[in-house]
Amino acid sequence: MASSGKYGNVQIPGIGADEPVFILRAQDRLAEAALEMYRVLANSHGAPVAPGVSREIDRFRQWKGQKKLPD
Repeated sequence: MASSGKYGNVQIPGIGADEPVFILRAQDRLAEAALEMYRVLANSHGAPVAPGVSREIDRFRQWKGQKKLPD
């Protein structure tokens, strides 16, 4: 279980109960840009997570639901 300031305790395998997490949702109009910036930072630091972030960006783009500004 992890702890989100907005969503409370969320169950995510491998994350401790007291570890804070920040959740981006596909409905958030700003999420793709935030993920893209994270991907650029990951690439610039040689982090192996960068390709996975690119796949997530694609998943966010393909999501057909309604987008809105975060609240």
